[in-house]
Amino acid sequence: MTIVFSQLRAFHAVALHGGFTAASRILNVGQPTLTIQVKELEESYGVELMIRRSRRVELTETGAALFEITRGVMKFCDEAHDLLSAHGRSERGRLRLATVGPFHATEILAAFRRNHPNIEISTLLGNSQRTLQHIINFEAEVALLAHVSEDPRVEMVPYRSHRVIVFVNRTHPWSGRKSVRLHELADQPFVLREQGSTTRRAFEAAMQEAGLRIKPVFEIESREGVWKAVEQGLGISVVADFEFVAHPNLHALKIKDRVIRTEYSIAYLKDRARSPVIKAFMDTVARMKRRTLASV
Repeated sequence: MTIVFSQLRAFHAVALHGGFTAASRILNVGQPTLTIQVKELEESYGVELMIRRSRRVELTETGAALFEITRGVMKFCDEAHDLLSAHGRSERGRLRLATVGPFHATEILAAFRRNHPNIEISTLLGNSQRTLQHIINFEAEVALLAHVSEDPRVEMVPYRSHRVIVFVNRTHPWSGRKSVRLHELADQPFVLREQGSTTRRAFEAAMQEAGLRIKPVFEIESREGVWKAVEQGLGISVVADFEFVAHPNLHALKIKDRVIRTEYSIAYLKDRARSPVIKAFMDTVARMKRRTLASV
C-alpha cells in the first residue's frame, strides 16, 4: 500500500493547528476536503488517528506517533521547496537557530545575514539539553550548545572554548581581588542557573573532582536573573569569560588554581546535512573559525 501524500499533509495540518477549521485556512483547502482526506487515511490503515471534540481534535496514541513522523516529513518538503526556489535565483528560506545564549549567536548571525540577506532568521533560547531537543524535534535547523550526551542522529561541530570565571557584587570582600582559589568558593552562597546549564555543569564537575561542595541559595532560569541577584548582593555566581559584560556593580575574578572550560559546538541533524540553509550556515561558521585561527 502506498500512502497518499495529500492525506498525510491534511492529517499533519489538522494535528499541528488543533482542528480542521484552522488547518483549512492555512492550507487554503475546504474543510470538508480535509475531513474526507483524514478519514480516508484512517480507513486505509484501519486506525483511529484523531478524536473529534467540538471544534478541536485530540490525537490518539497512534496519531501522536504519526505526528512525530510527519513533522520531519513536512520539514524535508519545505527544504525541497527552498532548494528548488533558490536554484538559479537569489537565496530564500528560513533559518531557526536554537542557542544557549545570545553572545555567540549574534556574532554568527550577523556574519550569516551579511551573506544571505534574503533568508529569514529566528532564534530559540534555552539550556543545552533543550537546545538539542529543538533540532531533534525539527523546531530548529541548527543549534549552538555546549557539551551534551552524544546522539547518533546529530552532527556536532566544535566551535569555541571559554574559561569559567567568578563574579561578585562590588560590596563583596573579594571585589578588590583579581583571583580566588577553588577551595574558597566552597564557603560562598551561590546564585546559579537551572540544572542543565552549561556553565553550572562544568563548575559543579570541577568542584566535585576537588572534593568540594557549594551552597546554592538561589536557582534562576534566566542569565539576566542571575546577574540581577548577584548585583543585589544575594550571592556570587560563575559565567563563561566571554559572556561577562562590565558593570559598575559587578566584579569578575579568575579561578587561580583551576582552569574550568566550557566547550561550545554547532549541531544539526545528520539527515538534514544537505539542507541549503544548514549548509550556508555551516559555511559561515567555517569562515569565522578560519579567521579566528588566523588572528591567533
